Amino acid sequence: MTEKPDCYEFHDPRFRGLIHPSAHLEKLALGFQWAEGPVWFPGPQVLLFSDIPGQRMMRWTPDGTLSLFRYPSGFANGNTRDREGRLVTCEHGTRSVTRTEHDGSRTVLAAEYDGKRLNSPNDVVVKSDGSIWFTDPTYGILGDYEGYKAEPEQAHHHVFRLDPDTGELAPVVDDFVQPNGLAFSPDESLLYVAESGSSHDDSVPSVIRVFPVEGKRLGQGRVFATIDNGLPDGFRVDRHGNVWTSAGDGVHVFAPDGTLLGKIRVPETVSNLCFGGPRGNRLFITATTSLYAVYVDSAAAGWPG
Repeated sequence: MTEKPDCYEFHDPRFRGLIHPSAHLEKLALGFQWAEGPVWFPGPQVLLFSDIPGQRMMRWTPDGTLSLFRYPSGFANGNTRDREGRLVTCEHGTRSVTRTEHDGSRTVLAAEYDGKRLNSPNDVVVKSDGSIWFTDPTYGILGDYEGYKAEPEQAHHHVFRLDPDTGELAPVVDDFVQPNGLAFSPDESLLYVAESGSSHDDSVPSVIRVFPVEGKRLGQGRVFATIDNGLPDGFRVDRHGNVWTSAGDGVHVFAPDGTLLGKIRVPETVSNLCFGGPRGNRLFITATTSLYAVYVDSAAAGWPG
């Protein structure tokens, strides 16, 4: 199923260099409760993504085949690849970050901080040095729909860094209402983090903040961009440093200077996205009950790494 190519909304001339006006938005699959966490694996040419309330992870291949990858999934949410091509997953149900080894076994990487259980790890990214950075809001413990209702044990909703050598877990930001998606700039000098607290509190601004990366720590952050429809959830940074983020009306694309370049309108609220396909120029979009894709004129930072 395809949507008309008038799904594009132009706000800056630079947007024309990032999309193909004749490229259609395709609906690849449907029937999910809340699709999230898409991640592309270049080797096997496979897209994995989560259906959080459905307690399952799905596998999609370019021939159009959709199959079950994992059930139950621990209410899996965000996913990424590490430097060795292994799947790293945030699980609401287990309140942990796990890694799927090449033999299919699972390793728990982080489940507690300061002797207390994590809230519900949400989204995750791996830096080139192997360190794992993830967000820990409370969405998975607010009720029984996307996890198991529970009282938070952590005093803050952190962004964490997991050291690849020592396994030490350290908070790098603690002043978010609900930290969500996160991604590094192409040179990894900046970390972008979504604030999605407006999901439950209208007074919280729907913004993406950006922080300078100072070794194992982050410097003083600032607001990078404001979402004018809905809130930012998951997002990716492309090879040019542009930020492609989820929003209420589709995908919003921001230049490195924070200028809104344009939008790809999607008929459902978008949760997350990633670049993939054989040439890295296909944008996969998880949006509420469906999986969409559209060809663009860009690719992920570091593609195909």
